[in-house]
Formats: sequence, structure tokens, C-alpha cells
Amino acid sequence: MINNEAYLQRIFYDGPTSVSLQTVTQLQKAHVLHVPFENLDIHQKVPIELNIDHIYNKVINQHRGGFCYELNGLFYELLKCLGFEVRRISARVYHANEYAPEYDHLAIVATIDGKEYLTDVGFGEFTFSPLRLDTTELQHDERGTFRIDRYETFCYRVNKQEDNVWQSVYVFENRHREFREFEAMCRYHQTSPESPFTKSRLIKRPTCTGRITLTNDTLKISENGHPAEEKPVNGAEEFATYLDSYFGIR
Repeated sequence: MINNEAYLQRIFYDGPTSVSLQTVTQLQKAHVLHVPFENLDIHQKVPIELNIDHIYNKVINQHRGGFCYELNGLFYELLKCLGFEVRRISARVYHANEYAPEYDHLAIVATIDGKEYLTDVGFGEFTFSPLRLDTTELQHDERGTFRIDRYETFCYRVNKQEDNVWQSVYVFENRHREFREFEAMCRYHQTSPESPFTKSRLIKRPTCTGRITLTNDTLKISENGHPAEEKPVNGAEEFATYLDSYFGIR
């Protein structure tokens, strides 16, 4: 079980909790600003299990971040506890000119006042607000301009505009998945040398005006669209210092 009050304190949220688009929009933004996307456990050889109690303890009590299965898995439980009608969906991320296998990414669809919205706090760099399904209109967000269209027969495709060119982000079928269905891909991303998460330590979070990213050897801080300021990471001690200073993780 999750403690809603502790969860909301973790993401520094004191707004409304009624079932509304305003609520989920504010919750999503607060979540991505305060809970980083990170893969540190993978490089510490700490298994990541699809167990909500374990994930809750890590993210809320230990003040950590996580990757999609953890962050969206936990956010799904919060929204459900608050009374939202939600479903977990399986997304296939577009990378190297192809879509990844099923269950590559976990995201959430919420139904509010008869309309469906994609909400995602576990993609690292995405939107601050939910995206409406079943519309081809451009959707403008603080993090960019997006459009959702159809891909093949049953799938939705999320696209982002980059330098006036539309880039595919991921595709998904809009049907509910059980948490356990993501277990095989969760293991794959922790163990396979082909997984992007096993190649290097990574932790990042957006800010209201930019982004902070820390890897094995570099700290990058971007502000207001300017090129990122880069600082080298000289050893484990400096990595730990940056981790504490910029992400509150010790």
C-alpha cells in the first residue's frame, strides 16, 4: 500500500486531488520535476523488481528515482488511489529507425470526463502535461510540441516536433496491461548489454527552464535553450557530490 500524503510530500505537491485534468496535469509536472529518471541500481547490481512496496520504499522513503517500470508503475497506483480511471499501457520506443519490442516502456492512460489522456512520468524527457488521445491537433507543452496519430490498425503514435521535423517517440496499443507482463523486459533492461540502461550510469531530471543530466563522466546543465554547460566527473567521490547536490541522493 502507498501513503498518498507521503507520496505528495515527496513530489512537493499541495494542490487539488480531485479527479480532474487540472489535478493530473499538476501532479505530472510535480513528479517529473522532483523524481529523477535514473538507472543507478542496475550499475550497483541491485535487482529492480516489479513490486510496488519495494518501489514505494525506494522512491518515496529513500528519496530515489527510477526508470519507467518503477516511476509509472508507482504513479499509476497514486492516480488509482485518488480515484482516477487509469490503465497501464505498453509502449514501443522508436530508436535506431525501428520500434522496440512490446513492453519496452510502461506508460499510463487516464480517462477523465469521457476523454482519454496519455500521462507519463517515466520517460526522462517528455511532457509536463498529459496528451489528449483521439485528436490530431498539435498539442503545445512547455517541453515542446507534440502530436498523436494512428500507427497501423490498433496503435497510437506519439510524435514530437524537433527543429520543424516530426520525430516519432513511441507507439502503443490502448489496452490495459498487468504489471507482471512487463517483468521480462524489466529484466532485459537490467541485464542485456544491448539495453541502453546497462551501458552507463545515468540520472537526469528536467527543471522549469532546462535539464540536469549526470553520467559516469559528465555533468550537463542546460538552461533556456542554450547549449549545455558541461563539467567532467573526476572519480567516484565527485560523482557522489554531484548526486547529492543536484538530485538529493546520497
